[in-house]
Amino acid sequence: MDVLSLAGRSKIDGHTVIFRDTLFGILLAIQTGTGFLGNSLLFALYMHTFFSLPCKKKPADGILAHLTLANALTLLFRGVPSIISSFGMKHEISDTVCKVVLYTQRVTRSISLYTTSLQSTFQAVTITVSGRKWAWLKNNISTLIQPSIFSGWVISMVIYSQIILKTVANRNTTDIISGYYSPFCKVSTYDHEVAVIFLSTVLIQDVFFLSLMACSSVYMVTVLSRHHRVARLVRSSVYPSRSSPEHTATHIILMLVRCFIFFYWTNSFITAYSLFGNNRNWQLENVNAFISTCYPTICPLVLMKNENRISRLNFINSRSRIFIH
Repeated sequence: MDVLSLAGRSKIDGHTVIFRDTLFGILLAIQTGTGFLGNSLLFALYMHTFFSLPCKKKPADGILAHLTLANALTLLFRGVPSIISSFGMKHEISDTVCKVVLYTQRVTRSISLYTTSLQSTFQAVTITVSGRKWAWLKNNISTLIQPSIFSGWVISMVIYSQIILKTVANRNTTDIISGYYSPFCKVSTYDHEVAVIFLSTVLIQDVFFLSLMACSSVYMVTVLSRHHRVARLVRSSVYPSRSSPEHTATHIILMLVRCFIFFYWTNSFITAYSLFGNNRNWQLENVNAFISTCYPTICPLVLMKNENRISRLNFINSRSRIFIH
């Protein structure tokens, strides 16, 4: 009788786990699809503006184009494998596919950090008070954007090249090893010296860009507070002051920075706990996958609040179709 009750209880628990994983897979699919469409729409807008409407191009479009591209690739290579795993599809994949997927995940995550930091720094320089001290930077920052982004891609690809050598397909789910481990791929243990150099390089890079992001954010908050105090003194009851486009864009960037820092540290904490923990908790891996795709999903929705060219582009296309007909 006890054996039958235990078997029945385990069967119920198994159905509960399957239902929970399926529900999570549906939620993650909705999140991934929404984020991918939003980033793809913005990336297409920036590319269309760059090639077809150069007069409408903004200085920050180059940064945002790379940010949306990195977000879309993160959602594709991070979200889709987690969705497949949640629905219980355990198809074997080759070592090459694992290397490409995991390498792309790491590089795009690094580019997302780099471009968000670069965007916050660019916005801080844009709204800075004019003066001789910062005049040269304000005049030349637009020409420095593209070389900086290109350097960021190259550096990230070189740093994470070690993943290509160590990543293999996971064909035995019961073989738990130290290091990164997922339902499809795993990373074999590094040599101690190589691991120390790799982790130190990644840590130094992340801390540097996070510090740059934090400093530029504090500066922007200071400038906005100062402007708010001045505007409150000169505000007229008949002609109330309105926020300038630069200040609106600054609020958008600050919102993105807050979201990025929150999800970055949450994802890093869960990843560290998974790496150094003795037991593998697949539910925690699913939560980590969800958190790591939150920022790429929220980012285009926030950017669209400050993007009026989408409605203008739709208006132009509708006018063109009416004219053709």
